[in-house]
Amino acid sequence: MQGNQNQAIVIKKIKKGGHGFHGGAWKLAYADFVTAMMAFFLLMWLLGSVSKETLAGIASYFQNPTQVSLEGGKSVGMSSSLIDGGGDDLTKSTGQVHKSDDIKTPKMLMDKDEAKRKLMEEDAKRIEELKKKIEDMIQKTPSLKEFEKQLKLEITREGLRIQIVDEAKRPMFRLGSSDIEPYARQILTQLAPVINELPNRITMLGHTDSRPFQSGDRTNWELSSERANAARRALVSGGLEERKVLRVAGVSDSLPYDRQDPFNPINRRIAIIVMNKQAEEETLLDNLPSVKLGEGQAPAGSELAPPVPSTPARP
Repeated sequence: MQGNQNQAIVIKKIKKGGHGFHGGAWKLAYADFVTAMMAFFLLMWLLGSVSKETLAGIASYFQNPTQVSLEGGKSVGMSSSLIDGGGDDLTKSTGQVHKSDDIKTPKMLMDKDEAKRKLMEEDAKRIEELKKKIEDMIQKTPSLKEFEKQLKLEITREGLRIQIVDEAKRPMFRLGSSDIEPYARQILTQLAPVINELPNRITMLGHTDSRPFQSGDRTNWELSSERANAARRALVSGGLEERKVLRVAGVSDSLPYDRQDPFNPINRRIAIIVMNKQAEEETLLDNLPSVKLGEGQAPAGSELAPPVPSTPARP
């Protein structure tokens, strides 16, 4: 008994293994989580940067990979197969019942003739709208309604032709003169901002009747030209951009409004032609010189001609 009391007591402490707070196991889990998040955001970025057609092809592949891989389709890679791949149409909205076979692929490229035709249709639509707007303005504006019979509007091959004609007791210009009467100036001033809304360019034509006119060297040809130019100045002062005036000419009595009576006052008139694009191009081509131009050259006086540098004056 005494021997047991003298025996030394040994206390054995067991330390648990592991790295504690600074261990490495949690780092592996965190690295896996960050990698997964990076992959997820990369996937989201890729899906947001591709086209809808490519997305539809990817979806079709995962829905039926065997059929799409063998047969191909419009939305699968660079396949040239005429057989569309399988899968539902992901471009349809809720409530639509059409399938992929019913979708008509839009024509991405338009040939030159079709593009020109569409531009001409849009141009014709703008000119029709201008005609209707001027007609409505005439009806709603008392100062224009008074001269309704002297305003003639019609669509021609060249565009919209607006004619302001003389009446027997109400001429637009003083006899044998290019001085415009106040009422005619008022009409032109009111028409100017409406015409200016369109990008189309215009032609101004002056007409006379067949009564002979001679004042020195001036004849009906000079008189009709001067009146057309006076009308141009009235339009510009009313708000028309001067660069939109492509041509100003006098035609004397060569194009009477009343062919049966060349002395009818209605033949004395000013014609404003809001030109369509085709007529504008033809007019520009008609005024180009017939000589062959070298590369980089343009006819003098045309819009393509480079500016002529001014020579500095000597002191």
